[in-house]
Amino acid sequence: MSSLVVPVWAWALLAAIVVFSIALDLFAHRGDRVDSKRRALVWTLVWVAVSLAFCGWIALHFGALAAEEFLAAYLLEKSLSVDNLFVFLLVFGALKIPAAEQRRVLTWGIFGAIASRGVLIFVGAAAIERWHSLTYVFGAILVIAAIKLLRAPSTDEDNAVLRWLEKHVRWTRTLDGHKFFTRVRGLRVATPLFLALVAIELTDVVFAIDSVPAAFAVSEEPFIIYSSNLLAILGLRALYVVLAGALADLRYLRFGLAAVLAFAGGKLLLASWIKVPPLPSVGVIAACIGISVLYSVRANRRDARILQLGLRDMQAAELTPQQ
Repeated sequence: MSSLVVPVWAWALLAAIVVFSIALDLFAHRGDRVDSKRRALVWTLVWVAVSLAFCGWIALHFGALAAEEFLAAYLLEKSLSVDNLFVFLLVFGALKIPAAEQRRVLTWGIFGAIASRGVLIFVGAAAIERWHSLTYVFGAILVIAAIKLLRAPSTDEDNAVLRWLEKHVRWTRTLDGHKFFTRVRGLRVATPLFLALVAIELTDVVFAIDSVPAAFAVSEEPFIIYSSNLLAILGLRALYVVLAGALADLRYLRFGLAAVLAFAGGKLLLASWIKVPPLPSVGVIAACIGISVLYSVRANRRDARILQLGLRDMQAAELTPQQ
Protein backbone atom coordinates (compact mmCIF):
# COMPACT_ATOMS: atom_id res chain seq x y z
CA MET A 1 0.00 0.00 0.00
CA SER A 2 1.21 3.51 -0.82
CA SER A 3 1.92 5.50 2.34
CA LEU A 4 3.84 8.51 1.01
CA VAL A 5 1.73 11.66 0.82
CA VAL A 6 3.04 13.61 -2.17
CA PRO A 7 1.58 17.12 -2.62
CA VAL A 8 0.71 18.44 -6.06
CA TRP A 9 3.58 20.92 -5.95
CA ALA A 10 6.08 18.04 -5.67
CA TRP A 11 4.75 16.55 -8.91
CA ALA A 12 4.90 20.02 -10.46
CA LEU A 13 8.53 20.35 -9.35
CA LEU A 14 9.39 16.99 -10.92
CA ALA A 15 7.71 18.04 -14.17
CA ALA A 16 9.59 21.37 -14.13
CA ILE A 17 12.94 19.62 -13.58
CA VAL A 18 12.28 17.20 -16.47
CA VAL A 19 11.13 19.95 -18.86
CA PHE A 20 14.06 22.23 -17.95
CA SER A 21 16.55 19.35 -18.26
CA ILE A 22 15.27 18.34 -21.69
CA ALA A 23 15.25 21.96 -22.88
CA LEU A 24 18.82 22.46 -21.62
CA ASP A 25 19.94 19.24 -23.29
CA LEU A 26 18.35 20.22 -26.62
CA PHE A 27 19.92 23.69 -26.47
CA ALA A 28 23.37 22.30 -25.63
CA HIS A 29 23.16 19.73 -28.42
CA ARG A 30 21.60 21.85 -31.15
CA GLY A 31 22.97 21.44 -34.65
CA ASP A 32 24.45 18.34 -36.24
CA ARG A 33 27.67 18.08 -34.27
CA VAL A 34 28.36 14.57 -32.97
CA ASP A 35 29.26 14.39 -29.28
CA SER A 36 32.72 13.18 -28.36
CA LYS A 37 33.03 10.52 -25.65
CA ARG A 38 34.56 13.09 -23.29
CA ARG A 39 31.65 15.51 -23.74
CA ALA A 40 29.13 12.68 -23.38
CA LEU A 41 30.87 11.57 -20.19
CA VAL A 42 30.56 15.10 -18.78
CA TRP A 43 26.85 15.10 -19.58
CA THR A 44 26.45 11.66 -18.02
CA LEU A 45 27.98 13.00 -14.81
CA VAL A 46 25.66 16.04 -15.01
CA TRP A 47 22.60 13.76 -15.17
CA VAL A 48 23.89 11.71 -12.25
CA ALA A 49 24.44 14.92 -10.25
CA VAL A 50 20.89 16.08 -11.00
CA SER A 51 19.56 12.70 -9.84
CA LEU A 52 21.58 12.77 -6.62
CA ALA A 53 20.44 16.36 -5.93
CA PHE A 54 16.83 15.23 -6.38
CA CYS A 55 17.54 12.33 -4.03
CA GLY A 56 18.77 14.84 -1.45
CA TRP A 57 15.60 16.89 -1.90
CA ILE A 58 13.50 13.75 -1.31
CA ALA A 59 15.45 13.05 1.88
CA LEU A 60 14.82 16.60 3.07
CA HIS A 61 11.06 16.57 2.42
CA PHE A 62 10.04 12.91 2.72
CA GLY A 63 12.69 11.35 4.94
CA ALA A 64 15.77 9.13 4.66
CA LEU A 65 13.82 5.94 3.86
CA ALA A 66 12.15 7.54 0.81
CA ALA A 67 15.55 8.79 -0.39
CA GLU A 68 17.04 5.30 -0.01
CA GLU A 69 14.15 3.86 -2.02
CA PHE A 70 14.72 6.47 -4.74
CA LEU A 71 18.45 5.71 -4.87
CA ALA A 72 17.84 1.96 -5.09
CA ALA A 73 15.17 2.37 -7.79
CA TYR A 74 17.36 4.82 -9.74
CA LEU A 75 20.39 2.52 -9.67
CA LEU A 76 18.19 -0.42 -10.65
CA GLU A 77 16.68 1.42 -13.63
CA LYS A 78 20.07 2.82 -14.66
CA SER A 79 21.58 -0.66 -14.65
CA LEU A 80 18.76 -2.28 -16.58
CA SER A 81 18.71 0.57 -19.11
CA VAL A 82 22.13 -0.63 -20.29
CA ASP A 83 20.28 -3.54 -21.90
CA ASN A 84 18.44 -0.97 -24.04
CA LEU A 85 21.76 0.28 -25.36
CA PHE A 86 22.46 -3.08 -27.01
CA VAL A 87 19.20 -2.72 -28.93
CA PHE A 88 20.10 0.84 -29.94
CA LEU A 89 23.38 -0.44 -31.41
CA LEU A 90 21.60 -3.25 -33.24
CA VAL A 91 18.88 -1.04 -34.72
CA PHE A 92 21.21 1.79 -35.76
CA GLY A 93 23.64 -0.70 -37.29
CA ALA A 94 20.97 -2.63 -39.21
CA LEU A 95 19.43 0.55 -40.65
CA LYS A 96 22.80 2.27 -41.18
CA ILE A 97 21.79 5.36 -39.20
CA PRO A 98 24.72 7.83 -39.11
CA ALA A 99 25.92 9.09 -35.74
CA ALA A 100 24.66 12.62 -36.46
CA GLU A 101 21.08 11.32 -36.77
CA GLN A 102 21.20 8.81 -33.90
CA ARG A 103 20.95 11.62 -31.36
CA ARG A 104 17.70 12.90 -32.93
CA VAL A 105 16.12 9.43 -32.85
CA LEU A 106 17.14 8.91 -29.22
CA THR A 107 15.70 12.30 -28.21
CA TRP A 108 12.27 11.41 -29.58
CA GLY A 109 12.66 7.96 -28.08
CA ILE A 110 13.12 9.51 -24.64
CA PHE A 111 9.86 11.46 -25.02
CA GLY A 112 8.03 8.24 -25.83
CA ALA A 113 9.67 6.39 -22.94
CA ILE A 114 8.57 9.09 -20.47
CA ALA A 115 4.94 8.60 -21.53
CA SER A 116 4.98 4.79 -21.72
CA ARG A 117 6.78 4.36 -18.38
CA GLY A 118 4.27 6.70 -16.74
CA VAL A 119 1.35 4.59 -17.94
CA LEU A 120 2.95 1.31 -16.85
CA ILE A 121 3.97 2.64 -13.42
CA PHE A 122 0.62 4.16 -12.50
CA VAL A 123 -1.37 1.18 -13.81
CA GLY A 124 0.99 -1.16 -11.92
CA ALA A 125 0.72 0.87 -8.71
CA ALA A 126 -3.09 0.94 -8.90
CA ALA A 127 -3.21 -2.81 -9.59
CA ILE A 128 -0.89 -3.64 -6.67
CA GLU A 129 -2.86 -1.41 -4.32
CA ARG A 130 -6.03 -3.33 -5.23
CA TRP A 131 -4.52 -6.82 -5.63
CA HIS A 132 -1.35 -6.94 -3.53
CA SER A 133 -0.76 -10.57 -4.49
CA LEU A 134 0.12 -9.22 -7.95
CA THR A 135 3.62 -8.63 -6.56
CA TYR A 136 4.18 -12.39 -6.87
CA VAL A 137 3.32 -12.19 -10.56
CA PHE A 138 5.83 -9.34 -10.95
CA GLY A 139 8.42 -11.41 -9.10
CA ALA A 140 7.86 -14.38 -11.41
CA ILE A 141 8.19 -12.11 -14.47
CA LEU A 142 11.56 -10.87 -13.22
CA VAL A 143 12.89 -14.36 -12.48
CA ILE A 144 11.85 -15.55 -15.96
CA ALA A 145 13.50 -12.46 -17.49
CA ALA A 146 16.70 -13.24 -15.56
CA ILE A 147 16.73 -16.82 -16.87
CA LYS A 148 16.19 -15.60 -20.45
CA LEU A 149 19.04 -13.12 -20.07
CA LEU A 150 21.39 -15.90 -18.96
CA ARG A 151 20.97 -17.62 -22.30
CA ALA A 152 23.29 -16.70 -25.12
CA PRO A 153 22.00 -13.47 -26.68
CA SER A 154 20.04 -14.04 -29.89
CA THR A 155 20.38 -11.55 -32.72
CA ASP A 156 17.33 -13.07 -34.39
CA GLU A 157 15.14 -12.33 -31.35
CA ASP A 158 16.43 -8.77 -31.10
CA ASN A 159 15.79 -8.26 -34.82
CA ALA A 160 12.17 -9.50 -34.66
CA VAL A 161 10.61 -6.06 -34.14
CA LEU A 162 12.72 -4.52 -36.88
CA ARG A 163 11.91 -7.31 -39.35
CA TRP A 164 8.19 -6.93 -38.63
CA LEU A 165 8.36 -3.18 -39.24
CA GLU A 166 10.26 -3.65 -42.49
CA LYS A 167 7.51 -5.98 -43.74
CA HIS A 168 4.51 -3.92 -42.64
CA VAL A 169 5.64 -0.31 -43.10
CA ARG A 170 6.19 1.28 -46.50
CA TRP A 171 9.68 2.71 -46.29
CA THR A 172 12.80 3.60 -48.22
CA ARG A 173 16.38 2.72 -47.33
CA THR A 174 17.51 6.20 -48.37
CA LEU A 175 17.79 8.91 -45.71
CA ASP A 176 16.32 12.33 -46.43
CA GLY A 177 18.17 14.63 -44.04
CA HIS A 178 16.42 14.84 -40.65
CA LYS A 179 13.04 13.73 -41.99
CA PHE A 180 11.10 10.77 -40.61
CA PHE A 181 8.96 10.69 -43.77
CA THR A 182 9.69 11.54 -47.40
CA ARG A 183 8.16 11.13 -50.84
CA VAL A 184 9.27 8.55 -53.37
CA ARG A 185 7.55 8.62 -56.79
CA GLY A 186 4.73 10.64 -55.30
CA LEU A 187 4.14 8.24 -52.40
CA ARG A 188 4.66 9.21 -48.76
CA VAL A 189 7.03 6.65 -47.21
CA ALA A 190 8.94 6.29 -43.96
CA THR A 191 12.69 6.83 -43.81
CA PRO A 192 15.08 4.62 -41.81
CA LEU A 193 14.90 7.23 -39.01
CA PHE A 194 11.20 6.48 -38.48
CA LEU A 195 11.76 2.72 -38.44
CA ALA A 196 14.58 3.16 -35.93
CA LEU A 197 12.38 5.35 -33.71
CA VAL A 198 9.43 2.91 -33.72
CA ALA A 199 11.72 -0.08 -33.12
CA ILE A 200 13.35 1.67 -30.15
CA GLU A 201 9.97 2.71 -28.71
CA LEU A 202 8.50 -0.80 -29.00
CA THR A 203 11.54 -2.50 -27.51
CA ASP A 204 11.57 0.05 -24.66
CA VAL A 205 8.00 -0.99 -23.81
CA VAL A 206 9.15 -4.62 -23.77
CA PHE A 207 12.08 -3.78 -21.50
CA ALA A 208 9.81 -1.66 -19.28
CA ILE A 209 7.72 -4.77 -18.61
CA ASP A 210 10.82 -6.10 -16.83
CA SER A 211 12.29 -2.91 -15.36
CA VAL A 212 9.09 -1.39 -13.95
CA PRO A 213 8.21 -4.49 -11.88
CA ALA A 214 11.84 -4.49 -10.70
CA ALA A 215 11.35 -0.96 -9.33
CA PHE A 216 8.35 -2.19 -7.34
CA ALA A 217 10.78 -4.52 -5.56
CA VAL A 218 12.32 -1.54 -3.77
CA SER A 219 9.31 0.78 -3.48
CA GLU A 220 5.55 0.83 -4.02
CA GLU A 221 5.39 4.64 -4.16
CA PRO A 222 4.47 5.88 -7.67
CA PHE A 223 6.31 9.18 -7.09
CA ILE A 224 9.55 7.40 -6.15
CA ILE A 225 9.34 4.90 -9.00
CA TYR A 226 8.36 7.40 -11.69
CA SER A 227 10.90 10.04 -10.69
CA SER A 228 13.72 7.47 -10.56
CA ASN A 229 12.65 6.16 -13.99
CA LEU A 230 12.54 9.64 -15.49
CA LEU A 231 15.94 10.67 -14.20
CA ALA A 232 17.49 7.37 -15.31
CA ILE A 233 16.01 7.78 -18.80
CA LEU A 234 17.11 11.41 -19.19
CA GLY A 235 20.77 10.43 -19.11
CA LEU A 236 20.36 7.48 -21.47
CA ARG A 237 21.42 9.30 -24.63
CA ALA A 238 24.72 10.52 -23.17
CA LEU A 239 25.35 7.09 -21.64
CA TYR A 240 24.84 5.53 -25.06
CA VAL A 241 27.62 7.67 -26.56
CA VAL A 242 29.93 6.82 -23.64
CA LEU A 243 29.35 3.06 -23.77
CA ALA A 244 28.59 2.46 -27.46
CA GLY A 245 32.12 1.35 -28.27
CA ALA A 246 32.59 -0.65 -25.06
CA LEU A 247 29.33 -2.62 -24.85
CA ALA A 248 30.55 -5.43 -27.08
CA ASP A 249 33.57 -5.91 -24.79
CA LEU A 250 31.49 -6.27 -21.62
CA ARG A 251 30.98 -9.98 -22.16
CA TYR A 252 29.81 -10.74 -18.61
CA LEU A 253 27.52 -7.74 -18.20
CA ARG A 254 24.39 -9.74 -19.02
CA PHE A 255 25.17 -12.04 -16.09
CA GLY A 256 25.26 -9.00 -13.80
CA LEU A 257 21.97 -7.73 -15.22
CA ALA A 258 20.44 -11.20 -14.81
CA ALA A 259 21.57 -11.23 -11.18
CA VAL A 260 19.92 -7.82 -10.63
CA LEU A 261 16.64 -9.07 -12.13
CA ALA A 262 16.79 -12.28 -10.09
CA PHE A 263 17.47 -10.30 -6.90
CA ALA A 264 14.51 -7.99 -7.57
CA GLY A 265 12.29 -10.94 -8.42
CA GLY A 266 13.35 -12.78 -5.28
CA LYS A 267 12.57 -9.72 -3.16
CA LEU A 268 9.03 -9.62 -4.51
CA LEU A 269 8.45 -13.36 -4.17
CA LEU A 270 9.82 -13.52 -0.61
CA ALA A 271 8.54 -10.14 0.58
CA SER A 272 6.11 -11.74 3.03
CA TRP A 273 8.95 -13.53 4.84
CA ILE A 274 12.14 -11.55 4.15
CA LYS A 275 12.43 -7.76 4.11
CA VAL A 276 15.52 -6.30 2.45
CA PRO A 277 15.89 -2.55 3.22
CA PRO A 278 16.54 -0.17 0.30
CA LEU A 279 20.14 0.68 1.22
CA PRO A 280 21.40 -2.95 1.20
CA SER A 281 19.55 -3.30 -2.12
CA VAL A 282 21.70 -0.49 -3.50
CA GLY A 283 24.80 -2.41 -2.44
CA VAL A 284 23.61 -5.67 -4.03
CA ILE A 285 22.75 -3.97 -7.35
CA ALA A 286 26.06 -2.08 -7.44
CA ALA A 287 27.97 -5.28 -6.62
CA CYS A 288 26.23 -7.29 -9.36
CA ILE A 289 27.01 -4.73 -12.05
CA GLY A 290 30.47 -3.88 -10.71
CA ILE A 291 31.61 -7.50 -10.53
CA SER A 292 30.33 -8.29 -14.04
CA VAL A 293 32.13 -5.24 -15.48
CA LEU A 294 35.33 -6.06 -13.55
CA TYR A 295 35.40 -9.65 -14.80
CA SER A 296 34.73 -8.45 -18.36
CA VAL A 297 37.68 -6.03 -18.21
CA ARG A 298 39.96 -8.70 -16.70
CA ALA A 299 38.96 -11.22 -19.36
CA ASN A 300 39.65 -8.71 -22.14
CA ARG A 301 43.09 -7.91 -20.71
CA ARG A 302 43.88 -11.61 -20.38
CA ASP A 303 42.88 -12.25 -23.99
CA ALA A 304 44.98 -9.28 -25.13
CA ARG A 305 48.04 -10.68 -23.27
CA ILE A 306 47.51 -14.13 -24.77
CA LEU A 307 47.22 -12.63 -28.25
CA GLN A 308 50.34 -10.55 -27.70
CA LEU A 309 52.32 -13.55 -26.47
CA GLY A 310 51.10 -15.56 -29.46
CA LEU A 311 52.28 -12.89 -31.87
CA ARG A 312 55.69 -12.76 -30.14
CA ASP A 313 56.03 -16.55 -30.42
CA MET A 314 55.16 -16.40 -34.13
CA GLN A 315 57.68 -13.61 -34.72
CA ALA A 316 60.36 -15.52 -32.78
CA ALA A 317 59.66 -18.67 -34.82
CA GLU A 318 60.00 -16.73 -38.07
CA LEU A 319 63.37 -15.26 -36.95
CA THR A 320 64.80 -18.61 -35.80
CA PRO A 321 67.12 -20.01 -38.51
CA GLN A 322 66.03 -23.34 -39.93
CA GLN A 323 68.33 -26.25 -39.21
